[in-house]
Order: sequence, then C-alpha cells, then structure tokens
Amino acid sequence: MNFLASKAQLRASFFRWALFLVPLTVLLGFSAGNLGSPDTVWFQSLTKPAFFPPPMWFGIVWTVLYIMIGVSLALVVSAWGAHGREIAIIVFALHFIGNLAWTWVFFGLQEMTFALFVLIYTAVTLIAVIAVFWQVRRLAALMLLPYLAWVMFASVLNYQFIAENPEGGMSGEAGAIESFEL
Repeated sequence: MNFLASKAQLRASFFRWALFLVPLTVLLGFSAGNLGSPDTVWFQSLTKPAFFPPPMWFGIVWTVLYIMIGVSLALVVSAWGAHGREIAIIVFALHFIGNLAWTWVFFGLQEMTFALFVLIYTAVTLIAVIAVFWQVRRLAALMLLPYLAWVMFASVLNYQFIAENPEGGMSGEAGAIESFEL
C-alpha cells in the first residue's frame, strides 16, 4: 500500500478539522477583541488618520479573515504525513499570539508604539507562516495573503495613529487624557 488514506478520508479529515478550527479561530479572535475597545474615551479623543475606515468595516473584515485563517489552518492540520506539517502548526501558533495580543496592547494598555511592534511581529511571523504553509498546502498559504495585506494596512494605520497623536500613546492614570497644571 503506497498511500495512508483515500481522498474521501482526507476530505473528511479536512471537514472535521474545519468544523473545529474555523469556529475556534473566530472565537479566539473575537475574545481577544474584547480585551480592549475602540469605544473608550482615550481612543475617541485620538486624531484619526485620513484613511481610517468606518468602524463597521473592522468587524466585517476580521470575521472574513478569521474564517479564512481557520480554513487555511484546517487544510494544513488535516494534511497527515505532509512534510513540514508539524513545524507549520507550531509557527502558526507562535504567530497567532501576536494577532491576539494587538487589541489588548493598543486598546487595553493604550500603548500605540508597543502595539506597532506587535504588528511588526505579527507581519514577520505571518510571512513565515505563509512560507511553511506553502510547503504543506499551497492553497492554505494563498488563503493567508488577504490577511497579510490587512496586517500591513493595520501597521500603516497604527503608525499614522502614533504620528498624529505623539503624546497619546502613553496611558496616564486610568487612561486619563487631560492634565491640569497649577
């Protein structure tokens, strides 16, 4: 016998993994999104870059991206016996930590500069994920390209927030944005 499983068995494995990983990825993404909020007084008081999209688009884009990320991961995880599968899963896990941390750092800690470094980490590790996914399942790697584009856009947006709010990246007492001199 020169194969481990039939095409039908591999397809069934993918669907089982997708049924688990897509909701998990979406759940983790939205749970991390609750660690900070753009509804804070601090964020509302920031000068927004000219190309800041309407807030409703963030929820729509992230929902679509998290679904694509989950499907992409399911393609790799279900590739039993594929060369590089295990390392691809590890690299993805290390990458996804950065994805999940950004909201907490930017909105929760109100640290725009540190959040930019988190995005840089996320982008660099995402490029590594795409490279290792390419060796396991090319479709899985290609499905991550819109995500990479969004992370790059988010990095530019984060940088512009810093540029337009140079004093706004450090949270004061309880996130206070006003100071009084006597």
